Amino acid sequence: MGAMADSHVGGAPYAPSAHEAHASASVPDGCAAKGGFLGRSRRLTRRSWALLIVVFLTVLVLVAPSPYVLETPGPTQDVLGSSGSKPVIHVTGGRSYQATGGGKLLLTTVNASGIPGSPASGLETLVAWLDPHATVLPQEVVFPPGQSRQDYVRSNRKDMTGSQDAAGNQALAFLRSRGADVSGVRLAMHVEDIGGPSAGLMYTLGAIDKLTPQDETGGQVIAGTGTMDKHGKVGRIGGINLKMLGAQRDGARWFLVPAGNCAEAVGHVPDGLRDVRVSTLSEAYDALTVIGQGRAGSLPHCSAGDSASR
Repeated sequence: MGAMADSHVGGAPYAPSAHEAHASASVPDGCAAKGGFLGRSRRLTRRSWALLIVVFLTVLVLVAPSPYVLETPGPTQDVLGSSGSKPVIHVTGGRSYQATGGGKLLLTTVNASGIPGSPASGLETLVAWLDPHATVLPQEVVFPPGQSRQDYVRSNRKDMTGSQDAAGNQALAFLRSRGADVSGVRLAMHVEDIGGPSAGLMYTLGAIDKLTPQDETGGQVIAGTGTMDKHGKVGRIGGINLKMLGAQRDGARWFLVPAGNCAEAVGHVPDGLRDVRVSTLSEAYDALTVIGQGRAGSLPHCSAGDSASR
């Protein structure tokens, strides 16, 4: 009755019946207001609990492990320089040469979050989704299902060691094919905190540069990526667009792109960076020397017609 009488307080004037008047008169002052306040309080309490639950679930999702791998441009490394206290490429059993023009050969990398044993959080994944310079991939696309952190680290180190061995062998074979005497020469390669096989091309070019008297870079900062096989073929890699961003960030003006990556690189070459398509070590070395000589205008770009061979 209190609520009913209250509902009429602000309404249009009317003449209540004798029964209604008696009923209204029998309600103590303030009862109607008290009933309305309690009703609103209950509604507010329900809304507050609902809001708390939504906030709790949101926080839970943001801090919970995410089933995604987040990739961003990683650091670069000049293979003609040093990593830590050691030269990246160390020559024994033969003469090596140091570039004097300030040129660099940069291997490029990708930073990965969400690796086995260290999952990314939901918040990190959301931030990566919103970052135009990040890539978000399902874990199963990047890692074999069930791979442990130890297996991941071991696999990366193995790939890096294989890449370095292939680079050394191909560098020596390339120089022998051009008449250089490299008998007795041994190459050791060292780099900290980088794994995977994609530095093969840049290691090979760096080793050739170290073993030849000419300064192939001509003072230019040249970046690149690509695997190197036993036939001197430059192989396709992952994260090409992120690697080009890292190269531009670190001052590169040129980027050697494996032909197999050209289709995905087209339209994503950062401003100020010139891409050069390469398929073999011979093509890559010739491109390097032409860039160093300042005659790179005719070098091939990646084009929309290039197919992504796998």
